[in-house]
Amino acid sequence: MVLDNIEKLLKKYENGETTLKEEQVLKNYFSSDTVAPHLEMYKPMFDYFLVNQQEQFTKDVPLKTKNIFNYKWISVAAVAVLMMGFYFSPIIANSDCNDLGTYCEPEQALEEVSKQLAMISNHFNKGTQTVGYLNEVDKGTSALGYLNEIENTTSIIFKN
Repeated sequence: MVLDNIEKLLKKYENGETTLKEEQVLKNYFSSDTVAPHLEMYKPMFDYFLVNQQEQFTKDVPLKTKNIFNYKWISVAAVAVLMMGFYFSPIIANSDCNDLGTYCEPEQALEEVSKQLAMISNHFNKGTQTVGYLNEVDKGTSALGYLNEIENTTSIIFKN
C-alpha cells in the first residue's frame, strides 16, 4: 500500500503536480534505508535535495555600490584639452587653404567642380551609347508577349 502511494507520488512529482507535503513524504521515504529496489535510482536525487537544502550562502552581498567620483581627474582632463588647443591653434591658423586639399576662392572651386562633372558626363554618355541595343531586345520581348497571348487564346478555344 505504501509502495503504491510512493509510486503515484513519483508520477505526480515527475509531472510537476505534487504539493509541498507530498514532496516532503517523498523526501522522507527516500532518506530512509528501506527503499524498494526498483526505486533506488531516485534516491541520489532526493539525497541531493536534502543536502542542498542545508547549504547556506556565507558571503556578504553588498547592497549599495560605492559611487565615489573623483573630481580631480576632470580638472586634469580639462587642462590637457586646453594645452592641446593652445599647441595646435597656431598651426591651424597659419595654414593655407590648399594644404588641406580645399580652395580658398569659391570661383576656383566652382571651375574645378565643373571640369569634374563634364568629365563624368562625357564618360557616362559613352556608356549609354554602348547599351543602346537593349531597346531592340525590348522590342523582341514584347513580340514574344504577343505570341504568349495567342497561345493562351488557342488553348482556351481548343481546351487542351
